[in-house]
Amino acid sequence: MAVRRWRKLAMLHKLEDIYMDDAAPGDADAIVATNISFTPIEAEEVSRDLFMPYLGNHGVVLAAEYGKIEFDIEIAGSGSAGTAPKYGSLLQVTGMAETVSGGEIIYSIIEDDVPSGTLYFNSDGVQHAFIGSQANVQMTFTPKQIPKFRFTLQGMLGDIEDAALPAFSLDGWTTPLVVSKANTVMSLHGAGSVAESLTIDLGNTLTPRFLIGDERMLISDRKSTGTAVVEARHLAEVNWFAKARSRERGVLDLVHGTVGGNIVQVAGPAVEIGKPTQGETDGIANYSLPLSFCPVSGRDELTITVR
Repeated sequence: MAVRRWRKLAMLHKLEDIYMDDAAPGDADAIVATNISFTPIEAEEVSRDLFMPYLGNHGVVLAAEYGKIEFDIEIAGSGSAGTAPKYGSLLQVTGMAETVSGGEIIYSIIEDDVPSGTLYFNSDGVQHAFIGSQANVQMTFTPKQIPKFRFTLQGMLGDIEDAALPAFSLDGWTTPLVVSKANTVMSLHGAGSVAESLTIDLGNTLTPRFLIGDERMLISDRKSTGTAVVEARHLAEVNWFAKARSRERGVLDLVHGTVGGNIVQVAGPAVEIGKPTQGETDGIANYSLPLSFCPVSGRDELTITVR
């Protein structure tokens, strides 16, 4: 019998019209990902713990079964300003609404009626379906590297079956730009930043609920955080220690890309600076700044704009 190769795989993702109603994603719903960690079944093992006239392992039963997958997606535009990127359905199941405004696609936080999705993961001919799925997302911007989304998606178990790999291409997926001075501009608390990295975590808590009368995956909490590593400058330029001690809130704004169709902006209007720590890279002093993304009027602590 033929062996199955790990690198021959495909992922398809589509929003569900009705929760846990398999959306049957097709070739047009393909997701191009990297750095994949796949857990086919998560479950609680309930021991039978039988008393018998002899010793031994009497087995377990599996309860609260669901699946989990983590993967990276390159941060880039859709190739055409005003057109949603192919990864848009994934951002929506993290609890972000997708709004078209002129030549921009804006992703903003929602808490009610969060969409769910169906994910097909086909590993060289064996297909796993996760239904009713929701997710968390992290973002990483590091110079000389491709910026990445890191999705953690959990869903209820659907069918597991032999199925041919779908046929899809890179159509609709834009070649990304590396993070650099030419491609990326970042400001924090009004100060233009010379930064070594920026990481952001939307901070969703994904909770599998298995009850009498209802089973679902839901986002039960959210605390958005991040870390910026910036060059350490004199206090006259920017005093991160004073900002941390005063609990001042300020704007974070990062724009990656310069040409319409391949620009992604990440912004937070009220970001607190945590306890700075000092380090160095290449003999140059830097500060690692913990970030807390705080809401202003609610559900507005973080937005992603693609244009």
